[in-house]
Amino acid sequence: MDLNLRRAILSNIAENDQEQLEATIADAIQDGEEKMLPGLGVLFELIWQQSDEQDKQDMVESLEQGVKQANQ
Repeated sequence: MDLNLRRAILSNIAENDQEQLEATIADAIQDGEEKMLPGLGVLFELIWQQSDEQDKQDMVESLEQGVKQANQ
């Protein structure tokens, strides 16, 4: 069975507006279920692809800080 998870996730959110996208992210993080991680990864991929170099640097810096805090 050839399942394209990325395509399925994108299809599920194709008609979502900003409010719905934010709710999707917030719910996935709040629930903390590992099954949501692929979806968050696809959303992050979209954000990354739409970002300029400064935004990417800012995200990497935020990520580094978050990783450090999570491991304290």
